[in-house]
Amino acid sequence: MPEYATKEYKPNDDNTDYATAPAGTWDERQKEWWQQKIEQNFTYHPPKPGQPEKYEHLRDKAKRLAFMIDGFCPESREKSIALTKLEEAVMWANAAIARNE
Repeated sequence: MPEYATKEYKPNDDNTDYATAPAGTWDERQKEWWQQKIEQNFTYHPPKPGQPEKYEHLRDKAKRLAFMIDGFCPESREKSIALTKLEEAVMWANAAIARNE
């Protein structure tokens, strides 16, 4: 086992960037990729032309499915989870459009 894997990692108390890990614990390219991903995911992305229409279309189709689930499924934990996951699916689809177009 590499020596670094046996040492406990503790962030510095002097306001050091917490993404900085001891040498050898992270591949530098992977760390850079994560930092870029965090920057992208936690930045506001104003809608570009055409995107609001896509968001509306996705929400409309999801709403139709939500009403079907509500009508077909008895009140239950499973129904609640299905509706929650549908909300999550729309949120992630909208995020894909906002972050990647």
